[in-house]
Amino acid sequence: MTPNAPLLGSAWYPEQWPESRWDADLALMEQAHMNVVRIGEFAWSTLEPSEGRYDLDWLDRAITLAGKHHLAVVLGTPTDAPPAWLTTKYPDTLGMNADGHYREHGGRRQFNYASLRYRQLCALIVRQMAQRFGHNPNIIGWQIGNEYTDESFDTATRAQFQHFLQAKYKTLDNLNRQWTTAYWSQTYTAWDQIPMVNTNGNPGLLLEHKHFVTATWRSFQKEQVDVLRAAILPSQFITTNIGGLAWSDNWDHYEMTEDLDLASWDDYVGQGHLQPARNAMLNDFVRGWKRQNFWVMETQPGSVNWAPINNALAPGETRALAWQTIGHGADAVLYWQWRDALNGQEQYHGAIAGPDGKPLPIYDEIEQLGRDLDLTRSALAGTSPHAEVAVLHDYDSRWAIDFQLHTREYDQQQVLVRFYAQLQELVRSVDVIRPITNLDGYKLLVAPSLNVIPQTLADHLMAWVQAGGHLLLGPRSGMKDEYNSLHPQRQPGPLAAALGGRVEQYYALTEPVRIGKDATTDIWAEQLSTTAADTTVDLRYGVANGWLDGRPAMITRAVGRGSISYLGALPDEASMRSLMSTAVHDAHVAASSASLPKDVELCIRSNAERTIAILINHSNAAQQAVLTGRYRSLLPAVSTRPGANTTTVELPMQGVAVLEVSR
Repeated sequence: MTPNAPLLGSAWYPEQWPESRWDADLALMEQAHMNVVRIGEFAWSTLEPSEGRYDLDWLDRAITLAGKHHLAVVLGTPTDAPPAWLTTKYPDTLGMNADGHYREHGGRRQFNYASLRYRQLCALIVRQMAQRFGHNPNIIGWQIGNEYTDESFDTATRAQFQHFLQAKYKTLDNLNRQWTTAYWSQTYTAWDQIPMVNTNGNPGLLLEHKHFVTATWRSFQKEQVDVLRAAILPSQFITTNIGGLAWSDNWDHYEMTEDLDLASWDDYVGQGHLQPARNAMLNDFVRGWKRQNFWVMETQPGSVNWAPINNALAPGETRALAWQTIGHGADAVLYWQWRDALNGQEQYHGAIAGPDGKPLPIYDEIEQLGRDLDLTRSALAGTSPHAEVAVLHDYDSRWAIDFQLHTREYDQQQVLVRFYAQLQELVRSVDVIRPITNLDGYKLLVAPSLNVIPQTLADHLMAWVQAGGHLLLGPRSGMKDEYNSLHPQRQPGPLAAALGGRVEQYYALTEPVRIGKDATTDIWAEQLSTTAADTTVDLRYGVANGWLDGRPAMITRAVGRGSISYLGALPDEASMRSLMSTAVHDAHVAASSASLPKDVELCIRSNAERTIAILINHSNAAQQAVLTGRYRSLLPAVSTRPGANTTTVELPMQGVAVLEVSR
């Protein structure tokens, strides 16, 4: 039976330890108020020691023992790390790096995701596990593989890519036309002439390679999904943990999660300390993949081993990180890992228990989190964040810009955070969604770097605007079509006519330039013009680089019952806040009335019955927050003070308050 969300747990590797130690490990987890454990995702060599000889009894005993300690189990398919007998006997299952070298055994993900033989071998082990554990009442879900990343560049996969292109474009004439292959004599006269590269290629080819990688990983995953669904209980969910701090763009995460029951990701800070706005945005980004609550399948217990400097988070910061993910929609938080491995590539990674099995210093903080969740779980169950404002994110646009950055300073994640951070402070709840989705319920859409806008997307957005929505496009928007070709009508492409204006030229900046008297923009600036009498100029550049002097930096036009704006710059923080405040006001979105210090974050989760506020002090000093309305604290250690129509909350350093609105 699935415990009520939010769940708390850890990754555990019983195959690495004597069975006599298992009970003590699980007892410590139970003592920390954990209620879920993930196992199995790297255990192929233990589950199938030699081809066709399966040993699942030890896993059965581990699952049973976990149940005795009131720990539900998420079972991983072990297909991220094939055993040595497999890669030795079947070298054709190994993947090839972009440099032409085949991968070797000894790490993980050395397999070729496009290999038919590897997929068949995966199906065999997954079927064995599904038939054995698919009706086990202590299994609540399945994780397929682990952190998909690497594609393969071998000859057979290249042939698959060429077939993929042939199925899409039908004729070489069509492909040559869409990719403008007359440039540099790239014209193809046979499908097998088309190369498969991931850098320095034709922009159309590079974009299609990303589509191929997405489709291939998705089919690799779908084959395991189909094996599982045929044998497991309908109540057991299927997911995969997406790594790369969720922001990785090796493939399209929206497409990849389409076939899954829920999205999950691995939330790591790495070097330094939590950057609250960035991590909040990433959690909202993950929630947008399926437009529903998600799981954090891995997060760091204090430190990692892969950053340039693997410092530990500050006391209380690990707990604050967990509460931030919950505030943004996480229904489970699992740590990686439970216990330090005696050997292997991740010996120095943070853990909750040491190699001797005794708790490490971080254990007490995670135990406190477990106690917190016991006190708040019934109130949080069934709630989620809700927003009237969304930031649009699109993989084709990300890929198109990254293929041709034009300036190394244009970090798309940081650009997104610039807009997101100010919106979050204003309205508290912000969604991050793909543009081609149901936009009902949103009043304001902000689209930084929406580089690829096909006509179909333009029509979709304009229908929403006509009905009363307010669309704000950011820099580099509408430059390309679905084939990664330039729009002949210039930016924002098929939205230029509705905007009544366009981008005359774009400029990569080596130093900031002025907008008006007080504001500045850095990294990027676009010279705009108006083509319609009712298009207004909201901002103009000041004395800048000569090309931009006095030219429009932002324009707006009313369309139907809504409006469309284009901002061609990246204003400084204060100016961005002012712009977002105006956008929120004009879209009739209610701004938050809470009075919060700069480093205190407010998250809201709600359903039809109740509203829960989560306050997180991300600083190392005590802070005071004032909320409008009456709240009651769900954590007895948190001090609150009621006013006439306010609640004052005292937060210690890295402190957390969970409050319910008093009705």
